[in-house]
Amino acid sequence: MDTDAPRILVADDEQLIREVLADFLSMEGFHVRTAADGREAIGELSRAPYDLVLSDLKMPNMGGLELLGAIQENTPNVVTVIMTGFGTVETAIHAMKQGAYDYILKPFKMEEVVQTIRRALEQQRLKSENLRLKEALSLYKVSEAIATSLSLDQVMDTVIDAAHDEILADQVAIYLKDGEGGFYERLNSTRESESERVAPRLREVRIEALAENFPEEEKLITHDGECEAWLTQADRPSPASLMATQMRVRGEVSGYLVAVSYADGRRFTEGQRKLLSMVGNRGSAAIENAKLYENLQATFRQTIRGLASAIDKMDRYTAGHSERVANYAAMIARKLDMDEPQVEIVRQAALMHDIGKIGCVMNLNKPGKLSESEYDEFKHHPGYGKDILEPIAFLHPIIPGVHFHHERWDGHGYPLGLEAQEIPIIARIISVADTYDAMTSDRAYRRALPHEVATGEIERCCGSQFDPDIAHPFLERIEEHREELRSNPPAASSDADET
Repeated sequence: MDTDAPRILVADDEQLIREVLADFLSMEGFHVRTAADGREAIGELSRAPYDLVLSDLKMPNMGGLELLGAIQENTPNVVTVIMTGFGTVETAIHAMKQGAYDYILKPFKMEEVVQTIRRALEQQRLKSENLRLKEALSLYKVSEAIATSLSLDQVMDTVIDAAHDEILADQVAIYLKDGEGGFYERLNSTRESESERVAPRLREVRIEALAENFPEEEKLITHDGECEAWLTQADRPSPASLMATQMRVRGEVSGYLVAVSYADGRRFTEGQRKLLSMVGNRGSAAIENAKLYENLQATFRQTIRGLASAIDKMDRYTAGHSERVANYAAMIARKLDMDEPQVEIVRQAALMHDIGKIGCVMNLNKPGKLSESEYDEFKHHPGYGKDILEPIAFLHPIIPGVHFHHERWDGHGYPLGLEAQEIPIIARIISVADTYDAMTSDRAYRRALPHEVATGEIERCCGSQFDPDIAHPFLERIEEHREELRSNPPAASSDADET
């Protein structure tokens, strides 16, 4: 017998029919086993895998309809064909509505039986192939999120969308470790069912039950009233079906992916549970990578602020200067409709714009203006800043702002004498923000200038020192900002800050 031959289980209470079908189907190349009723068939299905069940409609102990229901719930990938007499055709049609592939009328011709079985197996093959393609697509989408995004929110959305689109869940939730031995709800998404307009809020899943009582075989799929054991808030609609899968990283449970169906009669299948498990497995790696990246970004921002603070401490007259320039620069970037990632790069570059002062061997706190030789030394600080940052790969995006923030629109700036559009926009933004804060802050050689004098000077220097397309938006935005501060004064802070 070919070990790859389709496996067929014949369930009929008449021994003669069982034997005839078994002999004939075996000669046709199928692997055949028999059962005397539905209960015996269920036992056989639990012991070995089968591709098709050929079942009589009326049998003692358990009939064909009950057997069909058990197959749909426990082994949904098995296709079922019902055999019946002329008097029960309506019942057979009802069985097809419940999920049977087809029915065969007794007495039957063996050729018709074989043709029906081959059609059913072909449909099963196509269905399985379609499921594999769907699984591959879902896994590809989640894998793409891993490859193309380190945004935790984007990865979460990809996992949630895969569960909604491929599993047809009404609601999906992700729970992650909270770092204190428990779990918290990270995302909860609801979509209305196409068959029924049901969009209740997902009742709180009992995470302690998931964490402590998750089945050892890592398989959780329940239906109807059994769902209540995993949910609270009993006043909410009862789900028709619930399933969950553990999300693991390096063998440890890092979270849970939970899917719920509220539509009557729409229960999740074992195939859908496996798909949810695969999506969860791929998603858990992506989520872990994104969390690590977020932690790296947080460390990066702390490093930037620490360095900026160290720069400002070199000159007691410029304490807070880097932070204020960063806030002004972010204002300008948003006024220019830059996206938030680019705004953040502008802010970070502005925080670090004076880091090159660390390389200047001079007294920045001396009273009066710098001598010509001291000023020549001071003009090296943008280049020093570039040299300090260049060995650090993740700081490369901010280097243009640090290196060129003293260039002028007319080409008379330093260190390279760039002009107009040759100057990176990030540096043109910082130039305006830096100049405004320098004029409105106390210095060793003068008191702070009034706001009106500073803005008048920026207006006068448009087209010479500053890019007009950046200076004018800044002048508009700084007036708006000052009005906002008058309407809602900050608690106890002199720093400009845009929320």
